[in-house]
Amino acid sequence: MTTLTVTARGQVTFRKDVLRHLGVQPGGRIHLDLLPDGRAQLTAEREKRSFRELHGFLKDRTNGARLSLDDIAEAIAEGGAAAGVTDE
Repeated sequence: MTTLTVTARGQVTFRKDVLRHLGVQPGGRIHLDLLPDGRAQLTAEREKRSFRELHGFLKDRTNGARLSLDDIAEAIAEGGAAAGVTDE
């Protein structure tokens, strides 16, 4: 468990290990949902990516080899995972 200190101005600074765990980079956003009983849920905002951004993803990665549909599906899944896209 990580303990954070609240400043006199009511601000909290998150440690690097917490931000890394959430996958938050500089300029990223964090959502804080207030739950019953004084609890809160912290989640990192995930960037919405479009299919168009995958254009050219496989360029120069095949060395001239032809890819099967399974190879293409695997590459898309890896690209989506790297971008933080989930099946949800």
